[in-house]
Amino acid sequence: MPELVRLEVADGIGTIRLDRPPVNALSAQVQDELAVVSGEASRRRDVRAVVVYGGPRVFAAGADVAEMASWSSTDMVDRSHALQDAFTAVARIPKPTVAAITGFALGGGCELALCCDVRVAGDNAKLGLPEIRLGIIPGAGGTQRLPRLIGPSRAKELIYTGRFVEAEEALAIGLVDRVVPPDDVYAEACAWAAQFVDGPAYALRAAKEAIDVGLETGVTTGLEIERMHFVGLFATEDRTTGMSSFVEDGPGAARFRGR
Repeated sequence: MPELVRLEVADGIGTIRLDRPPVNALSAQVQDELAVVSGEASRRRDVRAVVVYGGPRVFAAGADVAEMASWSSTDMVDRSHALQDAFTAVARIPKPTVAAITGFALGGGCELALCCDVRVAGDNAKLGLPEIRLGIIPGAGGTQRLPRLIGPSRAKELIYTGRFVEAEEALAIGLVDRVVPPDDVYAEACAWAAQFVDGPAYALRAAKEAIDVGLETGVTTGLEIERMHFVGLFATEDRTTGMSSFVEDGPGAARFRGR
């Protein structure tokens, strides 16, 4: 059973909770448990949206540098795939996901937040990819996900300098999507997630996959991915429900079952 990462489920929302005091350093154990818990959140039908949360004080202050400092090159060769796989497991949760960021989200913590669909940050949050200060580069997706989110020039500046970004600047450059008082971060993230609990689960899944996979391809291939998902959704119960409700009662009245 995972010890440092938990999946807590309430009212259709699954919270992936990091719990490794004092700063949620992302050790190898945390990474492995993150992959396990993300897989559980992906499979469970009672989880309709996911919040990734580090607690009220800190999201995650990065990798466990003390642990990594003793590793050899071959150790990292062996570990690097598991590292990326853990974060990819979060990115591939086929449901809406939101990072609830309080305090520091640095290095691997920032990379974890980048794996989510949206990010809600406290006004005390600090984000960044300071790996360059250790003589390395981000290794859990930062060089790939950050440029796709905020553009290559801004991403290069942040990665090259390793500087920390305050919440308001993060909002201005699109690194986070909402800034609220720290005490409101988790509730705000849950409120965002709650709007999808009674939504058309397979349509949401299809939309996420079409966007994420489409971004890795050209427009022509992306359009084909979109077309195939669009056609496939006509086999779902929710599509029948949604269209029948629209015809009979107008938009916004459908009650979906996620089937």
